[in-house]
Order: sequence, then C-alpha cells, then structure tokens
Amino acid sequence: MPEFEGVDYYGLDELLSEEQKRIRKTVRAWVDERVMPLIADCYENHRFPDELIPEMAELGFFGANLKGYGCAGVDNISYGLMMQELERGDSGLRSMASVQGSLVMYPIYTFGSEEQKQKYLPALARGEIVGCFGLTEPEHGSDPGGMETTAVDAGDHYVLNGTKTWITNADVADLAVVWAKLDGEIHGFLVEKGTPGFSAAPIEGKFSMRASHTGELYLNDCKVPKENRLPEARGLKAPLMCLNQARYGIAWGVVGAAMACYEEALHYCLERKQFGKPIASFQLVQEKLVDMLTEITKAQLLCFRLGQLKDQGKVKHTQISLAKRNNCRMALDVARKARDLLGGNGITLDYQAIRHMTNLETVYTYEGTDHIHTLIVGHDITGIEAYR
Repeated sequence: MPEFEGVDYYGLDELLSEEQKRIRKTVRAWVDERVMPLIADCYENHRFPDELIPEMAELGFFGANLKGYGCAGVDNISYGLMMQELERGDSGLRSMASVQGSLVMYPIYTFGSEEQKQKYLPALARGEIVGCFGLTEPEHGSDPGGMETTAVDAGDHYVLNGTKTWITNADVADLAVVWAKLDGEIHGFLVEKGTPGFSAAPIEGKFSMRASHTGELYLNDCKVPKENRLPEARGLKAPLMCLNQARYGIAWGVVGAAMACYEEALHYCLERKQFGKPIASFQLVQEKLVDMLTEITKAQLLCFRLGQLKDQGKVKHTQISLAKRNNCRMALDVARKARDLLGGNGITLDYQAIRHMTNLETVYTYEGTDHIHTLIVGHDITGIEAYR
C-alpha cells in the first residue's frame, strides 16, 4: 500500500507548528506500518488488534492531552491530529484511544482524588490496564439522566445494581468508570475487574465497529469500596464533561476516515478505465470527488479552530456538538460516495471504503446521535429546549 499522502487543499499545514507536524508524521507512519497491513483481517474476524496496545501506549496515545501522571501533555491540535490518523486506520482504533483517554483517564484526572490519580493514571497511560466508561443503559441512551443504575451507601462500601450496554472495551477492561444514582444524584465510581458482583460480556453479531471490543456491564449487588467513588463528580454535568472530551476527538477522527476514503477513490478513479478512458474524466465522477474534497476541507477548518478554542480555554460544548454533528455527517457521506465510485469493488475488504462506511454508521450515532447534537445547538441558538 502506498504511503498516505493526506488531504490539505487549503494549506492548513502552514498553520501547524513543527511539533504538531512531527506528531502527525509519527502517528501516520505507525498507522501505515502497523495498522494497515492487518486491519482488514481484524475487521473480518471481529477482532481488536490487542497486540498494538503496548505500542499505542509507548507512542503516548492514551490521555495524550493530559499533563503529568505519565501522560504526553500535548496541545489539543496535536491530540486531534493523533485521533485523525488513528481513525484513518480504523474507527475502532481511535475509539479505544478515545475511551482510554477521554472517558476513563479524564474523569479520574478531573474528578478523582490524588490517591486515585496516582493509582490509576500512570498505569492507564502505559496501557498496563484498559478502561471503559459505563454510562449508556439498555433503556437510556440519549437521555442518560434517566439512568436506572443505583448506588446505595452500605457503610464501608457502596452497593451498585444495574446494567450498562454498548460499552467500548467492556469485555476486556480492567477498570470501569460507572455512573450510578446515589440518593437520586448521579455519581461516578471506579469499579475494578474482579469486584464481587461485577461482570461483563461482549456484544456479538456487529456489522459495524467489528475491530473493536464492545460489550455490556452487569452490576449485581456489586460492592465498591468507599475510596473508589470519584469525590468531585456530582450530577449529570460530570459524565457530560467527559463526553465533550471524547466528542472533540471524534470530530477530528472522522476527518481521517474521510480522507482515507477520498484518497482511495481518487486513485481508483484515475486508474480505472471504462469506455477507453479513466473514469475520473467523466463529469459525474469529478462532481463526487469535488464534493468530497470540499466537505473534508470544511471539516478540517472546523477542527483547527475548535482546537485553538480548546487550547485557549474558550471552547463551548455547543461548538463541540456542532463539529461532531457536521463532521460525522460529512465522513459518512464521503465514505458512501467513495463506495459508489469503487463500484462492485467497493463492497470488498480489498478496499477501505466499506469498512469505514459501516464503522461510521456507529460513530454517527454514539456519544450523542445526530439528532441530539442538532437539538443541543438548536437550544443554544434559540434559547428553547426541544429535547422533550
């Protein structure tokens, strides 16, 4: 497979620092060398490439934009570029890094005690333990405030009961950040693998995110030590703050998937001949390619500005929602157009488009559906809440 060239129609590279370019180059080369040769097989066989986790840790992918505790401490544009290149390889790869960093390490970093930070963050950064984020429930996805998982104070421990579903890393996680209602208020709890009453199982039969661990968490009179409650996490705002971190990574990540599909389609159309000439010479084909390039470029500009705002401490959750909504729509549309341009070849794993297309059906939905992000931004610009 030729080296990935990237897509930069508006010269955004000129706005990147040398350090940001170096980080992107490092991740891009690693994806080319270590991910691309095996990812189609992983997808076909419903397997996450667990053997790559130590390398991902060594390269600083886990909690990369956190400071201290063994984390890389990069700026948010560098972090976004890392997520872009990982998802250019596969959404499952970026999801694993996003969950580990944004949904497990970030809540411990932000809401945890110093003892919790020292105990878990370095091990998570080194990839010695894998984490998951238990928020979504079978009956509560878009409305996490309606969660039914409960925690009861039992003296020297809490007793948790409930079920969480569609949890990335669930079946392999050593540590789960579980959200439950304690006296009617949402709190976060750190539940270690092997805790009495705690179990997990994989979700089988997925046609999307096949190169990703996805499962359910079961809490049946699960006894969690008092010291494992996140002391600063109170109310629904806490898990939503975590989701904002992950959604930021998604906004960047899907650009990588879109770029992979666009570049593959462009090369294919230049090489594939019909009626005695490359199909890239036909107007309808060029229109699709131009549409793809235009939407990728717009998404890149959104990401770059969002990263600047995040680094300046000015970013609003509604701005993250706008980028997640727009960029996921864009990437899914680009993947579909690429699949179309590849014709019958586009449904095979010899090409990337169908794998990215099916993965993006999930990314379009998780961590806030397109509808929910529409209503978040709609509420912001009108002042009228339309969630219910």
